[in-house]
Amino acid sequence: MTEISMREGYAKALVELAEQNQKIVALDVDTAASTLSKFFAERHPDRFFNVGIAEPCMLDVAVGLALGGYIPFVNGFAALISLRALEQVRTNVCYAQTNVKIAASYAGLSDFKDGATHYAFTDLANMRALPNLTVIIPADATEAAAWVPIIAEHKGPVYLRISRAPALPVYQPGTRLKIGRGLVLREGSDVTLVATGAMTGRCLQAADQLDGQGVKARVLELHTLKPIDTDIILKAAEETGALVTAEEHSIIGGLGSAVAETLSEACPTPLARVGIPDHFCPTGRDLDKLMDACGLSINDIVKAANRSMRQKSRR
Repeated sequence: MTEISMREGYAKALVELAEQNQKIVALDVDTAASTLSKFFAERHPDRFFNVGIAEPCMLDVAVGLALGGYIPFVNGFAALISLRALEQVRTNVCYAQTNVKIAASYAGLSDFKDGATHYAFTDLANMRALPNLTVIIPADATEAAAWVPIIAEHKGPVYLRISRAPALPVYQPGTRLKIGRGLVLREGSDVTLVATGAMTGRCLQAADQLDGQGVKARVLELHTLKPIDTDIILKAAEETGALVTAEEHSIIGGLGSAVAETLSEACPTPLARVGIPDHFCPTGRDLDKLMDACGLSINDIVKAANRSMRQKSRR
């Protein structure tokens, strides 16, 4: 079966949840055909609000709905929500601790045809720095759908990072998801690959390649960037002695930075980071090829694992 996109998995799950919970409402900024919140608009038109091309206004309307007892899911492009509406997210959502759920679509490089202005490669750095905000990054469409009822039940603001595209299937239906608790997808004792989002499937494939080299790689999925699961990171550091982080985000401020902060404070360990270099990426014709060109290939993960293990051997 062809894997559906994360945005479709999320959008269909939100419609289903709204059938059961009349407090669920959805908002968009004239991008419903892109974020697929159009599914919600078609099924629940009385609970759908299109505010026009105005991300800051959408967040403010969502805050009002949350204060009125509703559970608003705002929908838009991650690059625009995390930049154009950042002040509203900071002050009216996080500072005020309003129960707003931010579904940030087209994240990472997944809007490959529209170029650097539409890539969301600094959003995690922006969002994880905000107090009171939970940051979640699903690995595939099935996991994106599974998070919807959990996020709705959670009291407080949430940033859900969704890719426009399909991702390599990772999540097994029935796997228990819990905010702030990572998952061990594969056991290993030589090195740990710490993944989030669309890079999770690539890390599993990199682990297969490493196995062919005689290297046993543990694979972790850190779906929650904030609050981050320090226990699973430190356990991996102690047991494998070398780590790699992999994310579809700038090398600065995202998963790699969060893991480095954790290790430096509690268990200094060799760490190699795989992410987008500190520059703007070009427009692409194909997402997979663009990710490869921007340093996110499976081979890049394998090379990083070998670098980290070499550092371990020198200690």
